[in-house]
Amino acid sequence: MKLIFPAALWLALSGAALADDTLSVMLDWFVNPDHGPIIVAQQRGYFQQAGLDVQIIAPADPSDPPKMVAAGQVDLALSYQPQLYLQHDAGLPVMRVGTLIDGPLYCVMVDADGPVASLADLEGRRVGFSVPGIEEALLHTMLRTNGVDPARVRQINVNFALTTALAAGQVDAVAGAFRNFEPHQMQTVGERGRCFLPEENGVPLYDELIYEANPATARDDRIARFLAATGRAAAEIVADPAAGWEDFKSYAPELDDALNAAAWGDTVPHFATDPAHLDTARYAAFGDFMVGAGLIATPPQVSDIARQPTAP
Repeated sequence: MKLIFPAALWLALSGAALADDTLSVMLDWFVNPDHGPIIVAQQRGYFQQAGLDVQIIAPADPSDPPKMVAAGQVDLALSYQPQLYLQHDAGLPVMRVGTLIDGPLYCVMVDADGPVASLADLEGRRVGFSVPGIEEALLHTMLRTNGVDPARVRQINVNFALTTALAAGQVDAVAGAFRNFEPHQMQTVGERGRCFLPEENGVPLYDELIYEANPATARDDRIARFLAATGRAAAEIVADPAAGWEDFKSYAPELDDALNAAAWGDTVPHFATDPAHLDTARYAAFGDFMVGAGLIATPPQVSDIARQPTAP
């Protein structure tokens, strides 16, 4: 991954002329290694240097962040590129203004020592999942790419107990595991997980975690300053993951555990070091995928759902 951070821009951002502006950011879930650049930027004072007082908020319900930013109750919300198309289709006033995790984390996980050696082996077997809709579309595409009719697979909603269900033999695979977390969870129960990746099985590339804003405020220069600060933190984490981990875990005592430590190394390569950059071809291609999966009727114009903030 390239380390991209314009030094001249950072010097401009860190000038004393900037006043402290409050910016609220609602995460997609409780703080975890996926949020590394946000937390490290906070711990290293990069937001303060950019004239920002950033309020980091964990949601009570993971479905809340897009609704909160659409209602103007927070300035930024973390969401997922695949969900963005559904939000737009439903008329929710949100748009992508930056990227946190610049590739898929989703995977279909099996017991590495079990009978499933390929996705083709899932025919006639049980697959656990947590969230219908997008996750099912990804799974079905991956199955069809490997010659399996999804109707020949029994899908079981295991809520969010993916690792537990797989390790206990309740299912033969789980869809929606995160490749940087669930394999490590399998190790904690004495098992080995193996991930099959969507981008290797018929699914176009997409950004896992994105920053969303209300279109009415998407050009606010606080957002550009926030992205510059997190971009700096991401580049430094990639250059020195161990130092990044030390600052990340200092944010809260509960972050310093074995699972987060193991997940950190697998998450670092996915941090967006140029979070403002927008790959319009990728967003257009995934819109076409959503139509093909039957989740939306028409692909949106990329300019209607995403923008690349300009430098402050």
